[in-house]
Amino acid sequence: MKKLLLVAVALVALMACNQKSGETQDRGQRQQDSLNRIIEQKNNEINDMLSTLNDIEDGFRAINEAENRVTIAKNGEGASAKDRIRDNMQFIAETMQQNRELISKLRNQLRQSTVKTDELRRTIDNLTQQMEEKNAQIQVLMAELQAKDVTIGDLNTQVSDLSSNVSALKEETTQKSQTISSQDKQLNTAWFAFGTKKELKEQRILDDGQVLRSNFNRDYFTKIDIRVDKEIRLYSRSAKVMTTHPESAYTLTQDANKQYVLRITNPQLFWSTSKYLVVLVK
Repeated sequence: MKKLLLVAVALVALMACNQKSGETQDRGQRQQDSLNRIIEQKNNEINDMLSTLNDIEDGFRAINEAENRVTIAKNGEGASAKDRIRDNMQFIAETMQQNRELISKLRNQLRQSTVKTDELRRTIDNLTQQMEEKNAQIQVLMAELQAKDVTIGDLNTQVSDLSSNVSALKEETTQKSQTISSQDKQLNTAWFAFGTKKELKEQRILDDGQVLRSNFNRDYFTKIDIRVDKEIRLYSRSAKVMTTHPESAYTLTQDANKQYVLRITNPQLFWSTSKYLVVLVK
């Protein structure tokens, strides 16, 4: 009987282990599947942006080739040379417009993508600058053609419109850069304050033992850039962090004068719970 009981217990334990092992494997598989989906999404986004970038580069290459053909043809004579110039200049205007639209598309792809890189933003800025330079080159070429009495009809209007479009694109890029810079600054801005219990109460920062409940004096706080300011000297031999911040993200140690210094070792983690820091000193 005892043997049967031991066997039964062993079987139950084995089944429990197998079930636990199966659950662990399922959980691991689900995590792997989720990771694979994230990787696949990022790969697709990158591939889409690279495809757009390649189209833009192909467009610039085609424009350069057409410019060379115009340069050669403008030194020729006769109706055929003028026809070739007209056709190539038409092609240049259309391809420039297409590149402008592709650059806007690339910017939108980056904005909506989970892949955020400063390098890609710089690439888009460089492409916009390249568009502006190419437009200036085309304007010079148009002036040379007009000096040779080569009439291109409505193309003058198209190139003029293209110049306006390129200027608008540059202005849009500048505005986007300013917006991104402003957002980036806001995301990396935090505030800190330290004081005695009396001082913090006077500023309503400390109220009935609670911190930052409401209507506290925000002017009492010092604004900092969390990317740069990682050390806060408290000028006191007694210090207690009143706001909630992960303990693993900072140290509170005394200097040679026995005064406390708060050093933030992991800024992103430290400020993830609150962008306000309050320290009680004596």
